[in-house]
Amino acid sequence: MGDYTLLYILFAPFVGAIALIFVSNRQTMLVRGIAAGSALVSLLASLYLFFTYDHVKAGFQFVQRFEWSRQLGISLHLGVDGIGAPLVLASSILLFAGIFVSWHIKDRMKEFYIWLLILAAATIGVFMSLDLFFLFFFYEMSVIPMYLLLGMWGSHTKKYNEMTDPEGLKQRDSVGFIFNFGSNSKEYAAMKLVLFLSAFAVAALMGILLIYKYAGLNTFDILVLREQAKLMNIPVLGTTLDKIIWILIFFGFASIAPLWPLHSWSPVGHAAAPAATSMLHAGVLMKLGHFSIIRVAFEILPETTRELMPIAAVLCMFSIVYGGFVAFYAKDTKYVIGYSSSSHMGYVFLGMAALDYISLTGAVMYMFAHAMATGMLFAMAGWVYDQTHTRDIPSLGGLSNRMPFISGCFVIACMASIGVPGTVNFIAEVMIIVGSWNKYPLQVIVAVVGIVLTLAYLFKMMRGLFYGPMDQKYSHAHDAVSAADRLPLMIMIAVSIGFFFFPMHLYNVVRSGVDPLIAKITRVVPVAQTGEGSGVRSEASATPRTSDAPLLANNPSPLTPYPSRGSE
Repeated sequence: MGDYTLLYILFAPFVGAIALIFVSNRQTMLVRGIAAGSALVSLLASLYLFFTYDHVKAGFQFVQRFEWSRQLGISLHLGVDGIGAPLVLASSILLFAGIFVSWHIKDRMKEFYIWLLILAAATIGVFMSLDLFFLFFFYEMSVIPMYLLLGMWGSHTKKYNEMTDPEGLKQRDSVGFIFNFGSNSKEYAAMKLVLFLSAFAVAALMGILLIYKYAGLNTFDILVLREQAKLMNIPVLGTTLDKIIWILIFFGFASIAPLWPLHSWSPVGHAAAPAATSMLHAGVLMKLGHFSIIRVAFEILPETTRELMPIAAVLCMFSIVYGGFVAFYAKDTKYVIGYSSSSHMGYVFLGMAALDYISLTGAVMYMFAHAMATGMLFAMAGWVYDQTHTRDIPSLGGLSNRMPFISGCFVIACMASIGVPGTVNFIAEVMIIVGSWNKYPLQVIVAVVGIVLTLAYLFKMMRGLFYGPMDQKYSHAHDAVSAADRLPLMIMIAVSIGFFFFPMHLYNVVRSGVDPLIAKITRVVPVAQTGEGSGVRSEASATPRTSDAPLLANNPSPLTPYPSRGSE
């Protein structure tokens, strides 16, 4: 694949979506084959990208650049570092799994797969973009498929379906009523998602345009801006420009993360979305916020990040606790998993806020690990709904007798989401907690309480769905027996468990992207190696070396920063 690896990953889903336009919905197997084939190409290229990424060399690799507008300084500039590479892999895994999770969709299958492929490609585009224009372009592109997937293939909640109109008739369930914005309807969920994300995306766009204008470099290229942009100490509205830009970027992208109190669109969207859409929504769409903050705010405004990141440390506590308690009392399976995902994204913000090598590495690894765990949970919640036509936990029970494979996989997914040893989530959670303790001990205590809450509500849901007496009206439910039904779950389980027992490549790749970023933010930079080894120095000579950046040896340990290119 060589130099064109990123193009294969990014454009394979787009090519598949275009090919599907010319296929009839009556050609069921051909539609499935094209969707699965394009997703497989993207997955194989992502695996090649991830396992051939040189973590010793580090930096952005597999770079491609195509000039789009010389006058405006816009180019399709693609590349991945140690932070982007695992997230590209997560997107490709969930896309491939989502194709098979949706294998039995009958209503406009071709159109469903077209929008699912475009959604996954848009998220991949964000993780690859080294140009602010195209980063925002792909970010906004992801909103359109989400609206259509929710509004057309989504489902109303139980509460909505029990409502009646003024004439005593049940509310109609039809995509024709696209302006049906009654609370708990799928149209309401789709519109709320679009309004929230679009409104806050405008704030992020304002921040990007301010960077473009006041940097004075006539470019959107992130690599140029991070080295040459000087936005500090420009007085604006009683403060400085860099702080205004940072606030716009942070809260503009934090809404999709979703950080409390900007979270309310997300669980509603999870509840309404079809299973594959929920997998991509929770698995990678929510990570666009964290990633974009890292790529824009951390890279271009490192000093301001160090000064203002405590904002995230405060808000993440509310995300963890609020999401956990609401998930505990929720009775809808997708609401439980949706609020659980919102709660768990608080851990990522905690790891980011600590600005520590260990905590930020753990945060990026947790984004990857959470994608696998929540992907499994939503896939199985979708299977249970397809078999029983309800997501109401109190009305279910005893399904393990009918679904032994699904119930067994559900236990593994719950263990992963909790962070039990045996899954990669455990490693990531421990790193976040250990790396954040010195700076934010209160937040770490809250995070540990959140883990206990996670155990409580996931065990409660697992017991309510699969154990106890079963209502005989669900006796027709059956297990996942075909290869197409079992394959997506087995892939995600294998990845989650596999990276626990063999975590070093994932760790090394992520760490190679985190080290130079944290070094820049904390003003600790590598110095050239001299005969016996190397050291670190501060940009200000009076600043002592911190314990987070130990001296580099000729053979760095896993917990020491990698030498930069300049020190090799």
